[in-house]
Amino acid sequence: MDRSSVRSSGALPSPLGGEGGPAKPGRMREDRVSGLPSFPHPSALRAATFSPEGRREDAPDRDHMAALEKGLAVIECFDAAHDRLTIADVARATDLSRAAARRCLLTLARIGYAEFDGKFFRLTPRVLRLGYAWLASTALPQLVQPFLERLSEEAHESSSASLLDGHEIVYIARSAQRRIMSVGLSVGSRLPAFCSSMGRVLLAALEPQAAQALIAAGKPRALTPHTVTDPTLLMALLDEVRAQGWCLIDQELELGLASLAMPLLGHRGAVVGAFNLSVQVQRVPAHAMVERFLPRMQAMQAQLQPLIK
Repeated sequence: MDRSSVRSSGALPSPLGGEGGPAKPGRMREDRVSGLPSFPHPSALRAATFSPEGRREDAPDRDHMAALEKGLAVIECFDAAHDRLTIADVARATDLSRAAARRCLLTLARIGYAEFDGKFFRLTPRVLRLGYAWLASTALPQLVQPFLERLSEEAHESSSASLLDGHEIVYIARSAQRRIMSVGLSVGSRLPAFCSSMGRVLLAALEPQAAQALIAAGKPRALTPHTVTDPTLLMALLDEVRAQGWCLIDQELELGLASLAMPLLGHRGAVVGAFNLSVQVQRVPAHAMVERFLPRMQAMQAQLQPLIK
């Protein structure tokens, strides 16, 4: 990671409220046999949730709907690499019994969220209602989008905004000048928080204990020869991000890709998200990004802050 000597622009404010969001039942490990994402058993999730402020807490059993949790975990099994799954696949990925996985899948099929061809289940477009409900009820993506488009046009590079969801970031807005990663990114895409610029900005806004727990939950692994995975070093990097108010990532997420990120601040100074610019290092070396792009990004941050409630 490039360690620029550019002077800091101010400390990164601490979160005041639900900035990080609760950790969701995410993909915790890869199944050794099938390669399917494996979830922690639903009964274990209640003991490993975080409050909106990042504090560890236990959900009251009387208010917890295990059946709903199982159903959502089943939906999350499906992704680009696993668009068709059998009952056995889902049972392995979620640590549910085959009978429970079957009931969840048949229920989803009955209410139109999945379809069954006699062997494989796959999701239907109806599932988009779940994500669209959040997008339609949240002002932040619509508010940020035109600012990202202007930033992207001025810098001639791709820009994005994201939120923290457990040990991952999820894209809520994006303006792409060109395809810069080997995988396509769009609204709803997810990346590991520990090695992405926006992820480190959002982790730095949490209490250190909560950030450390989320990093551990994501089981950091090297994606390139430059990826930092050591927990102690990662915590030191978060301290650096917190102090300077921005984060520069140099080819930790993907070879040839560098990214500069800053927090999105609410009108009271709370971190409500993050935004970035990403470049291909053969065009713009990582060490040149701070001098070249940071002033524009600081201006965008200042313009948005009074508008974010």
